[in-house]
Amino acid sequence: MRGGGLLVAGTTSDAGKSVVTAGICRWLVRQGVKVAPFKGQNMSLNSFVTREGAEIGRAQAMQAQAARVEPTALMNPVLLKPGGDRSSQVVLMGKPVGEMSAKGYHGGRQQTLFEPVLACLEELRATHDAVICEGAGSPAEINLRRTDIVNMGIARAARLPVVVVGDIDRGGVFAQFFGTTALLAPEDQELIAGYLVNKFRGDVTLLEPGLDMLHGLTGRRTLGVLPYAHGLGIDEEDGLRVSLRGTVRESVVAPPLGADVLRVAVCAVPLMSNFTDVDALAAEPGVIVRFVDRPEELADADLVVLPGTRGTVRALAWLRERGLAGAIARRAAEGRPVLGICGGFQALGEHIEDEVESRAGAVDGLGLLPVRVRFAREKTLARPVGEALGEPVEGYEIHHGVADVRGGEAFISDGRGRGLDGCRVGAVWGTHWHGSLESDAFRRAFLREVAAAAGRSFVPAPDTSFHTLREEQLDRLGDLIEEHADTDALLRLIEEGAPKGLPFVPPGAP
Repeated sequence: MRGGGLLVAGTTSDAGKSVVTAGICRWLVRQGVKVAPFKGQNMSLNSFVTREGAEIGRAQAMQAQAARVEPTALMNPVLLKPGGDRSSQVVLMGKPVGEMSAKGYHGGRQQTLFEPVLACLEELRATHDAVICEGAGSPAEINLRRTDIVNMGIARAARLPVVVVGDIDRGGVFAQFFGTTALLAPEDQELIAGYLVNKFRGDVTLLEPGLDMLHGLTGRRTLGVLPYAHGLGIDEEDGLRVSLRGTVRESVVAPPLGADVLRVAVCAVPLMSNFTDVDALAAEPGVIVRFVDRPEELADADLVVLPGTRGTVRALAWLRERGLAGAIARRAAEGRPVLGICGGFQALGEHIEDEVESRAGAVDGLGLLPVRVRFAREKTLARPVGEALGEPVEGYEIHHGVADVRGGEAFISDGRGRGLDGCRVGAVWGTHWHGSLESDAFRRAFLREVAAAAGRSFVPAPDTSFHTLREEQLDRLGDLIEEHADTDALLRLIEEGAPKGLPFVPPGAP
């Protein structure tokens, strides 16, 4: 096999395209297939930095891990990072190329990106046995079909067979499958090769009559019924509810090793980005993570986290409007732990000069760290390594804000006494490094500091490995595909393409 491919589309956003794509990648690589993930265009505030310094969606980085390959910009050539309801930063091949309104993007710019996107896909197909592509939203968004570069547009250009995923937990999955197919043009319908039911609960024999009727109506088989799986906690695109389905937050919280648990409150700021940073905290036995938006919810928290955000100035205004800014300041004065990550770190500083992200100019920060931030037009994208609290730590940086630290202690150093990033004053910490809490030894050292400052008899588990937990989750996805999907049919599609003679389902595209 060389250059085979498949597009995983969905009847809706959050139907399960990302996890199904990851599951197919993990199943294939376990069969000895050299596979890569691909998503031509992604809209997400959860992003990642590759080894070459390119910014891509975290979902594609997760899928690359599922495929056991290094993530690259080829896997997500276009990333849109919303900055509000009507505009996004456009990231092309891992680098920002400007802000654009939705109307401007779909009105012309998107079409100019079609050839570069297709070229990335073809490059991956030339170097891998198979490429598993993820669509976006629904392929039946008829208002956007003319400019589509991520669903049927790319499928038709690359002659990719398409499997459509539907979330039966939402209800109406038969109508979704039929309607999605029936709203496509005949040339697009030729590539719709089958369906996958996702998140099914109950006795599958009760579903089978409906699947048979769907086959009769569309001429297409359902290639698997995937059961509802609790606690997968895999990085998808956006939405707080995605993170709240994380592995430990949906399963029974493991008991603490010490006498106490640690309670972590994460402020759900507007345009929250990379909220998956706290998943590593939630993976620790005895650590309870919740997202909050009211000051009274901070009262019993042992640690408050200000996460990353695409709108630092907007987040500051939100914190003040909600009374959270005052509650956080009172915590700091009492020596109770606060951690700011990226935009959250910037908000903890004294002053911000922003003529780039919000264009608000001079804005006062919360004043809890001796840091002044100036937003630069050039985005910092890096994969740094260092040392913090006596332990090795690594992470990734995605920010326009440049921090001028004017006091306190450096949070992260190079191990030889030179500060690399961040600042600490008492029990208030700040860093630009996303993903640093995935460094196991550093995370345990940080939690010991938090427990001491909070007066809790909490003991971090000595053997929690975030990487191992993530690998176990990815293996569970591979198991779901292997055990509940028609893998022979999927393999035929990947190798041979969509079968000939699939019937047209009227009325077709208007």
